[in-house]
Amino acid sequence: MFDLGWSELLLIGIVALIVVGPKDLPVMFRTLGRFTGKARAMARDFQRAMNEAADEAGVKDVASDLKNATSAKKLGLDKLQDAASQFEKWQPGDAAAATEGEAKPAPRGPETAKMTEERAEQARLIRERSAQVASDRIAREKAAQEAAAAASADAGQAAPAAEGAAPTDTPDAGTKPADKTT
Repeated sequence: MFDLGWSELLLIGIVALIVVGPKDLPVMFRTLGRFTGKARAMARDFQRAMNEAADEAGVKDVASDLKNATSAKKLGLDKLQDAASQFEKWQPGDAAAATEGEAKPAPRGPETAKMTEERAEQARLIRERSAQVASDRIAREKAAQEAAAAASADAGQAAPAAEGAAPTDTPDAGTKPADKTT
């Protein structure tokens, strides 16, 4: 109820010693002890009276009924928990692990084996085709990069040659045609 530590109790004792005095201090503590004892006795009587009233009203019966009604066994939760633990331990295709009450794996017949082989073949073909498509794409990208590199190299060599040479089919704008006078 009260959260008093040793330091608080020591402070209260010192204050009581100063206020009450050393002569009357034992009488005060005795009176305080009797009062505390009577308060505790009244609290115990009240608690006992409340418990008796609850017993007469049938609260314990209702509480036990509620507890039984919500038990895991009554609700079937124990079976659910068992099933969950069996599922966690289950290994697919392990017929030896199947016990009574568990679902047994379907037997593998010739049709199942045939379907398994077909699916494996389809998966292999898909992997091969995917690898082929990827290698074709890589080859196309490499060829495009080489063509771009060659084009940039050709453009770099053609530009200096064009700067130094004059066109031969067009006359210079700064010269006049020669006169033919003889």
